[in-house]
Amino acid sequence: MTADQTGPVVRTPHGAVRGRYERGIAVFRGIPYAAPPFGPRRFRPPQPPEPWDGVRDAGAFGPTVPKPPYSEAFAQYLSDPVVPGDDCLNLNVWTPEPGPDARLPVLVWLHGGALTRGSSAVPVYDGSAFARDGVVFVSVNYRLGVEGYGLFPDAPPNPGLRDQLAALRWVHESVAAFGGDPGRIALCGQSAGAISAGALLAAPQTQGLVRRAVLQSGAPEVLDREKVRRMVRRMAARLKVPPTAEAFAAVDRELLLRTQAEVGRRGGAVLGGPAFGIVVDGDLVPGDPLKALTEGAAARDAELLMGWTRDEYRLWLVPGGLLERVDRLGAVALAGAMARCHAGHDVPRGYRALRPGAGTAEIVGQMVTDHLLRVPLHRLADARPGTSYLYEFAWPSRLPGLGACHALELGFVFGTGDVPESKKLAGEGAPQELCDVMHAAWVRFVTTGDPGWPAWDARRPVRIFDDGGPDTAYGPRDAEIALWATAADLPGPPRAGVPRAPGAELAAAMRRLRRSVGALRR
Repeated sequence: MTADQTGPVVRTPHGAVRGRYERGIAVFRGIPYAAPPFGPRRFRPPQPPEPWDGVRDAGAFGPTVPKPPYSEAFAQYLSDPVVPGDDCLNLNVWTPEPGPDARLPVLVWLHGGALTRGSSAVPVYDGSAFARDGVVFVSVNYRLGVEGYGLFPDAPPNPGLRDQLAALRWVHESVAAFGGDPGRIALCGQSAGAISAGALLAAPQTQGLVRRAVLQSGAPEVLDREKVRRMVRRMAARLKVPPTAEAFAAVDRELLLRTQAEVGRRGGAVLGGPAFGIVVDGDLVPGDPLKALTEGAAARDAELLMGWTRDEYRLWLVPGGLLERVDRLGAVALAGAMARCHAGHDVPRGYRALRPGAGTAEIVGQMVTDHLLRVPLHRLADARPGTSYLYEFAWPSRLPGLGACHALELGFVFGTGDVPESKKLAGEGAPQELCDVMHAAWVRFVTTGDPGWPAWDARRPVRIFDDGGPDTAYGPRDAEIALWATAADLPGPPRAGVPRAPGAELAAAMRRLRRSVGALRR
């Protein structure tokens, strides 16, 4: 545990750490907030790390959690570094002014990756630009996949979400020493990180810990417990072991990851199916977090910044030629999307009318995007008493076919559009002006609770980030939102005259679609 004697030193509850000064910013990497989740701690809630003597070096990213690599098709667009080691429940801090007197706003970042991939070491998530602009930035590693979200009869649910809660408590207790204000913590995430942030925002254990939140391309949700159990059972069948935490803990770690990747190949955002995700557990997640945020007392005074990218689905369908494959599947793909979205026949007909000339893949992709993201985020903004701000990222990638796809906005939010890992998704020539404007809006929100455009009200303002600079649109900018409100089988009271999707027929179509796409992915 040697340390560079020239770096800044900060004392945490478990021992002192020495970081590095990088272009005037103090950076601390790989600080453990919980003990390694292996051995007797496997599949269990996180435990505090062992205290250490002396000064621990915090100059390099700590180990990443076990995770399978992205497929070759996705790896050309997304980076996911691997750092070996067991001490993987760690976090990183970027701060312009380490010391208890600064009292700066704090951003806690939860990465995306479908709760199966990703880490805080992705270069796109570098916190330097936030620290440069007066924000203490903290990024977190948490358990993923079966390690973090497997559902077993002999282990508590949601250990990955419990990791995030432990990290948030560490930040609340420790961040003042790094220059942060524990009373001004913004919890932010993208995709699965946004879903996690929504669940934590609604959790009884986090009330009073979070001042505001950012949900990027992810709405609060829980998975059906049977869906997660099915994933575990399929893994167990391949491994020829019982579907228990004890049996899984005895399996070689690399074999477990390969099996998880094989079983999960046929699922996905568009396809649905068995998956790992947050479930109701009666404790940290006592019920549906979306309902807790809209109908209960959870986080009533917290400001929310929420949004999506215009073409989310293109990252899900373009890699590996899935976009063309869905177009060829035609009616089968459309029927599968109706089952995925619990939609009656009026919904795809309405999309066809609104998007003349669109192929099946565009209709399917936009239906799923709206079902998963835009509609629930609109409804959250409509129903909650606190202040909400909505945005849409509409700048299209310079790479063919991607459009304004899922995760494209991250390099703009972080001010890291010039790093190679951002260019893998955006291509060359991303506009610096748009990056500056978008990053400044996030800094302003984290600092003041106001990103710089009107809050959500009866006028329904949505900030549009595009090549021509930001603009604010009012009203239901896309008619699909109104269409869903009247013609979709969404949660809530049934509407008179709304057609319901014929379940058995569409479920069979969904199975055929998964088999077809699964064969392509193999």
